[in-house]
Amino acid sequence: MTDFWIDRPTLVTGATGLVGAWVVRRLRAAGADVVCLVRDWVPESELVRTGLLERVRVVRGDVRDQEMLERTLGEYEVDTVIHLAAQTIVPIANRNPVSTFESNIAGTWAMLEACRRSPAVRQIVLASSDKAYGSATVLPYDEETPLRGQHPYDVSKSCADLIAQAYAVSYRLPVAITRCGNFFGGGDLNWNRLVPGTIRAVLRGQRPVIRSDGQFIRDYFYVEDGAAAYLLLAEKLAENPELRGEAFNFSTETQETVLGLVWRILALLGSGLEPEVRNEASNEIRHQYLSAAKARRLLSWQPLCTLEEGLRRTIDWYRDFLGADTRQTLLRRSA
Repeated sequence: MTDFWIDRPTLVTGATGLVGAWVVRRLRAAGADVVCLVRDWVPESELVRTGLLERVRVVRGDVRDQEMLERTLGEYEVDTVIHLAAQTIVPIANRNPVSTFESNIAGTWAMLEACRRSPAVRQIVLASSDKAYGSATVLPYDEETPLRGQHPYDVSKSCADLIAQAYAVSYRLPVAITRCGNFFGGGDLNWNRLVPGTIRAVLRGQRPVIRSDGQFIRDYFYVEDGAAAYLLLAEKLAENPELRGEAFNFSTETQETVLGLVWRILALLGSGLEPEVRNEASNEIRHQYLSAAKARRLLSWQPLCTLEEGLRRTIDWYRDFLGADTRQTLLRRSA
């Protein structure tokens, strides 16, 4: 980290989410003056639980509210925006496509339009996703791969990504785009996600559940690596305005099946439990992974952790978070 962030007014949307809390933690460590947009109160979120929320300015509101966003950017004289707010759970997106489109697409154009009307904003980092690419025949995805989402979540990310590019080209808005793989790490309280769900189940002595057939291949990305990448991209965008409108993949470039990841977690936990494979998943892409060559070349980026080290850190976080609850569950089961 550099002195770039010292006293820099920085707005983070989606701050109570998995990535948001780690971004805020990293910004505060770097000395930034952080403003967080918070919609729902989540007492167990990393942002609240660790007291980080007490060290930032908080605006309560919905990312679709452009008037509120303009007021926030103006009143707090925001210089840098890290836009993470989104509905990120694929099964929820499949069940609730309209609310997903509203949060992920309308929320994106509201934020970008508010930034366009706010002359103090100098750089914006917008979180897209590897899902924006949809299903491709040529892997790994690089940044020239067309954006062809087909299912609700994927389409919402394709659209948000293209809207950001339109604002960069048409209005010269200083926005750059991140496309990351499947985030995992401490602080993820969406228990239907693979990593937290597996760790919680094993710590409680239960078989981990796999919704798919276990053979889907993904690009798993540790959350602290993601937080560092967002900050780095903002710094590079400030140094080089020609990065405006550019998208960057961030990845450890490691392919892993769902079942393979579960076996890794079981091994790290020293568990002999067998996964329960339900084969119920639908509307999901079969095989995804990213090339991060552009980020390495243009941003001098490299990951902080291997997949194995990220999983170790994540397991340690959940052991601490679930400690008392897990002991009580095991006692009840043995009674």
